[in-house]
Amino acid sequence: MIEYTERFFRGLDLWSLAVDEAFLNVTHSAGTNDYYLYTLSEECDKCPFTKLQRIPAGKKNTVLKVDVSRRIGLRILDRDVGKYSFDNDTVLCQFRNAQLGEFGVYDLNIAANDDSCTLAKAKEPVNIYLPFLTIALIAAVAFGIVRLARYGLQRSRLAGFQQPSSSRPEAGDVPAMEEHDKQETGTSAQITPRKRLQSLDTFRGIAIMLMIFVNSGGGHYWWIEHATWNGLHVADLVFPWFLFIMGVCVPISLRGQINRNVPRRIILSNIAVRSIKLFVIGLCLNSINGPSMANLRIFGVLQRFGIAYFVVSTVHLFCHEQTVQSQSRLLRANEDIFRLKKQWLIVGLITFIYLLVICILPAPGCPRAYFGPGGKHLFNEFPNCIGGITGYIDRFILGVNHLYQHPTARYVYESMPFDPEGPFGCLPTILQVFLGLQCGCTILAFTEHRQRLTRFAIWSILLGLMAGILCGFSKNDGWIPVNKNLWSLSYVLATGSLAYLLLMLCYYAIDVKHAWNGRPFVYAGMNAIVLYVGHTVFHKMLPWHWRIGTMNTHFMLTLEALWNTVLWNLIALYLYKRKIFYNL
Repeated sequence: MIEYTERFFRGLDLWSLAVDEAFLNVTHSAGTNDYYLYTLSEECDKCPFTKLQRIPAGKKNTVLKVDVSRRIGLRILDRDVGKYSFDNDTVLCQFRNAQLGEFGVYDLNIAANDDSCTLAKAKEPVNIYLPFLTIALIAAVAFGIVRLARYGLQRSRLAGFQQPSSSRPEAGDVPAMEEHDKQETGTSAQITPRKRLQSLDTFRGIAIMLMIFVNSGGGHYWWIEHATWNGLHVADLVFPWFLFIMGVCVPISLRGQINRNVPRRIILSNIAVRSIKLFVIGLCLNSINGPSMANLRIFGVLQRFGIAYFVVSTVHLFCHEQTVQSQSRLLRANEDIFRLKKQWLIVGLITFIYLLVICILPAPGCPRAYFGPGGKHLFNEFPNCIGGITGYIDRFILGVNHLYQHPTARYVYESMPFDPEGPFGCLPTILQVFLGLQCGCTILAFTEHRQRLTRFAIWSILLGLMAGILCGFSKNDGWIPVNKNLWSLSYVLATGSLAYLLLMLCYYAIDVKHAWNGRPFVYAGMNAIVLYVGHTVFHKMLPWHWRIGTMNTHFMLTLEALWNTVLWNLIALYLYKRKIFYNL
């Protein structure tokens, strides 16, 4: 396979290694003492070394499998100090931040006579990024074949033959200044024939395709998967981008209903029904492995969608202000912001209350303003404090059994269960959706391309700078780190900044310059809820997922994830061609 060089090396079966694993051969001179190997991943912030293996005195060679996805520290002690080794322990020898590679073989030699150690590379590791080049070449060949086939078909058509017109415009064939105007009263999204922004569907399609890819494993690359605790990886962008684009569509949708003089009580009823649908579907998806009420996870992705959508839409409905032409140049230039002044006040108050709680109220047995993962963090000082007051409130409301049992921090920090979509985290999520709503109001308030693009750029820069200041432009050492698990304020601002940037690029390329028609993402964007539910339900089934052999290389795992993503996009294309569109 792509990442293998040979199967056997010095009697070691390299094919028995899992993805991102290597062999570590520990040898030592003849001696009477046992040695103890402790390891520490660089991803574990302010953690002690954890015992991995006892190296018996009577055995000169001990072969271990070690995780090499990140840099690791190796520490050798001549006595057992328990599960954890702290910096005040007497260390025989130590290697900090050793860079080991996948399918490599490494020799760690302990010299008993002078208490020295050496770490040497016995076999060169493989290049884990070679699969990207291989898959890119495969994709280029496939694209070329499709283009040639389409060219041949076009040449064979009769002169003057035209495709029959469709009531649903083809991607890229719509005017650049089109706007979404969806009516939420039914199960299908009714699109007015007036105007539509193709970039919005493309943005949503990028988000759902990226979600399917990362939920399929993302090739098992650490920087694609969710961050262990603090930090921002590719997978951490998907959920907030969905929330953002949902917020963009809220003012566009409600404006259409208000302009049609639909009573507000009817609109509110539709908002409530849609929110309940989202929550119930999310709850059903949580029971996909068995509806045990004793440990059913109550909250989740769609549940948070429903709650945030209800709050933001309700606030916008009752605080909606019609456009008022002002003589003030400042007011006219910032009409989209001043029109939402009451809503900014309400959302700002919710955010302020959230900040007061997390910064002032300590969880029992935990320090004030603690945003860490508990477990081994801070050298095992607060093992039961995962998420600080956020985790405590969620456990108090729902109970431990109804939370997500396998957070990313549990495997690195040995933390307690924690729900990254828990109830208390819904408060900053409201701001996330409202940032999208502000974007939607900008689209409604200004019709010129330059006006919209300028404001998108300003919002992106402003939110990015605010996020950087809050996190101190660092991963772990700022006031409020960027943290998807906690849905921290810096995380909201950072992902909001990137959302504005992505929408600006899509808008410029698709609706302004017509340099791109949004394909293939635009099809997925028109049926995002179908693809989300579908890929969750059929996650373990053929033909979406398959297993061939050990599936222990990035190449095979990336190929499978891409296959699943492309297949769902083809399903979206089929629904588009059949004019089947579903929206809650």
